[in-house]
Amino acid sequence: MTAGVLASVDPSVLAEGVNLMWVAVVCFLIFFMHAGFAMLEAGQVRAKNVANQLTKNLLTWGIGILVYFLVGFGIEGAAGGAGFSPASALADGDWVNSWLFGAVFAMTAATIVSGAVAGRAKLRAYVAYTIAISAVIYPVVAGITWGGGFLASVGFVDFAGGMIVHGVGGIAGLTAAYMLGPRMDRYAEDGTTNVIPGHSMTFAVLGTLILAFGWYGFNVGTTATVFSVTESGELALGGYAAVGRVALTTTLGMGAGAVGAALGSMYLTKKVDTLYVANGVLAGLVAVTGIADLATWWGAILVALVCGLQLPLVFEFVSDKMKIDDVCAVFPVHGSAGVIGVLALPFVSVNGFSVDLLVSQVIGVVVITAWTVVATGAVFGAFKAVGQARVTPDHERDGLDVSEHGVETYPEFGRANVATDGGSAVVDTTEGSPRADGGEEAGTEIKMVTAVVRPDKLGAIKQALAEINAPSLTVTNVSGRGSQPAKKGQWRGEEFTVDLHQKVKVDVVVADIPADEVAEAIADAAKTGEPGDGKVFILPVEDALQVRTGVTGQEAV
Repeated sequence: MTAGVLASVDPSVLAEGVNLMWVAVVCFLIFFMHAGFAMLEAGQVRAKNVANQLTKNLLTWGIGILVYFLVGFGIEGAAGGAGFSPASALADGDWVNSWLFGAVFAMTAATIVSGAVAGRAKLRAYVAYTIAISAVIYPVVAGITWGGGFLASVGFVDFAGGMIVHGVGGIAGLTAAYMLGPRMDRYAEDGTTNVIPGHSMTFAVLGTLILAFGWYGFNVGTTATVFSVTESGELALGGYAAVGRVALTTTLGMGAGAVGAALGSMYLTKKVDTLYVANGVLAGLVAVTGIADLATWWGAILVALVCGLQLPLVFEFVSDKMKIDDVCAVFPVHGSAGVIGVLALPFVSVNGFSVDLLVSQVIGVVVITAWTVVATGAVFGAFKAVGQARVTPDHERDGLDVSEHGVETYPEFGRANVATDGGSAVVDTTEGSPRADGGEEAGTEIKMVTAVVRPDKLGAIKQALAEINAPSLTVTNVSGRGSQPAKKGQWRGEEFTVDLHQKVKVDVVVADIPADEVAEAIADAAKTGEPGDGKVFILPVEDALQVRTGVTGQEAV
């Protein structure tokens, strides 16, 4: 009975239905990569810029997808020689297998740029560039390659966008970072490089793994036709015939990229840097993206290994020699890895070496690079000329979360005048005997007890002060240097010294409680016996004035 039902099904209808479903699922996977980009980039920026980075990722999709629908898709067709035809004119099925499939690739190229310009680009400049890359820059590249334009006619090959998508994004990011200039304090006056660590390695690695998962949609999904119909009316495998090789090379690529980056990190720093390994996974994936359907298994490993190895070397060259502040290493991850991958195809192809293919690949890389650099430079150059490309020094110093969005990603930790200790109890000072904020008996001079201690001891100090009836205090987050030894840190293979340690400063002003008792209570609560426990100071206070009542002297305390 089942055989009879299948025999009555039109093969072309079945093929179209399966193909549409496959492409739709693939598009959903590629869209999920934006979550990976958001986490990866947020983890590599400072805490004061996290909301800005997340907002840029959201707006890349929100604005870019509309622009690509209204303009970019038509430009892509025109660049390919088919004339301008808007996405709105497509048939229902084509909105999936033509427009949406192109859109998720376009948005990937667009969002890569945000990581390179993190921490100093004005939101309006970034949004303007998102419009430009979604409307013109990427569509032109896609049109002259996948759309059947000039580079397609000379034989340029890029299976899933190693150069067309990732190379464009990485080269655009490098160009934009150069136009904007480095972040404040990235380079010292003598030209040496200052390391500015990101705020969360956890986010960066999580984002990497999300991207790697979505990459199966990117590469394997490009085998877009599961079924085709032969002239005799029978079902046959379409592009899906290559799915095994594509899945294999994609998986081998991410593994070899991680190994290559680990080896490169070992060469430079004698340590396996976590962020380099994470970036290496992505560089390996980029390396095989353009060649996944034609590369031999050993070729995929070799090319990805090379792209992983070049990652720390190219990043160090860009950062230390060229003095370009590529915050999220988008050029060595996407740009140079994309270039190396497509240029390597003639050497690792299952069809053997081809001089003609090598020439075509070189021409393609040169043309795409030149177009991307000129177009990106023009957009950011225009904004730079009118002083709208970069935030002011004060805004950059305060962080783009506050200056561009009026929010703080971590409000309980983000400002110097906020201190928390995680305690659940609130000390009630409204009842009981002597209080430190207006005692009834004045028997001592006004004094201030100031302590600089470990932040994790704040809860114990609050409890100790409450037990001696001196609960009133002022707390400030500070950093300082004393007997506690400096520590060495490493961020993406570069070593830096941490000699200013995070502390909290506790101020207690007393008039009716002996200052030495307060000092001893704080010292006992803060003591661990290790260097860095802090110090306590007792200072005389000349006078005090209570704002609410106008009372002065000891009663004001």
